[in-house]
Amino acid sequence: MTAPTALDLAGDPVDLTAALVDVPSVSGDEQQIADLVESALRGLPGLDVTRDGDALVARTDLGRPKRVLLAGHLDTVPIADTVPSARADGRLLGCGTSDMKSGVAVMLAATSAALRSANGPAHDLTLVCYDQEEVEEVRNGLRRLAASHPEWLEAHLAVLLEPTDGIIEAGCQGTCRAEVVVPGRRAHSARSWLGENAIHAAGPLLERLRVYEPREVTIDGCTYREGLSAVKIAGGIAGNVVPDACTVTINFRFAPDRSEDEAHAHVREVVAPFEATFVDSAPGAMPGLSAPAAAEFVATIGQEPRAKYGWTDVSRFAALGIPALNFGPGDPNLAHTREESVDIERIRAATELLTQFLTA
Repeated sequence: MTAPTALDLAGDPVDLTAALVDVPSVSGDEQQIADLVESALRGLPGLDVTRDGDALVARTDLGRPKRVLLAGHLDTVPIADTVPSARADGRLLGCGTSDMKSGVAVMLAATSAALRSANGPAHDLTLVCYDQEEVEEVRNGLRRLAASHPEWLEAHLAVLLEPTDGIIEAGCQGTCRAEVVVPGRRAHSARSWLGENAIHAAGPLLERLRVYEPREVTIDGCTYREGLSAVKIAGGIAGNVVPDACTVTINFRFAPDRSEDEAHAHVREVVAPFEATFVDSAPGAMPGLSAPAAAEFVATIGQEPRAKYGWTDVSRFAALGIPALNFGPGDPNLAHTREESVDIERIRAATELLTQFLTA
């Protein structure tokens, strides 16, 4: 495979997606793709480009009344023999086609079209292409930028080009993960009545989670459905020992009207009298659809937004007080799979709609 040596932002966004896919960029190895994107952005008129590691921030300063931020991550999960890209049955196949190099291609192509249009963009623009989204949160490039240079991210609206099948998904759920240790008493399994089996004792907790009825809440017309699930169970040290501890790991996906503290309190209430120790947590993001720039975006796309099930980096923008939406051509159900692909026409349609919004 020969990777591209330059990116054409003014051509077909499908070709641009394929070019991005043909550059391997597994998390932590984004230098080559960041170099290509940086070179292409520096070739556009009116952009001030800054690089932070393998993250790029490009901004216009045209004095427009509103600023719109477009963001997408450059990395992918490990490649499963799906690079270079290929085309079949109206789809582009390859690692990252859906999550989210097609989204990155849409934001780059739409920005190029807006900057080269007769009247220029209707809004000042900020583009953020960042690294290491697909790995642990502490390495996330957008997290790094938000912590060190929040002023770079200031905007009236942020659009994250995550895969949504070309549908606006507003806000996102929050998420937290807790470990609940169920105690027991160790004994030889030949004399099990002398001990207390911690795995057996976890039964009531698991039953409580099985019959749990998730809450639904509607915010700005978007209905979020919560979920509380056991995602891992561990216990036992040997085949002839009654275990004295069993750890149940629980994941709570909560609606954005709950704070992290409120979510943690709810989990503790559900698992009581057992104690929950939280090992990971991130807040949700409210839809923000009442913000004028968000309403303009919804009107341009011409469809009813839906709630985002799952957590995305829109949460980081919400924490900064910036209304944020998810909108991208990729299919989230195909992300990270060997069959990852994207509908070619969805790439073109998303590019056209985003260009309309940026220039209207």
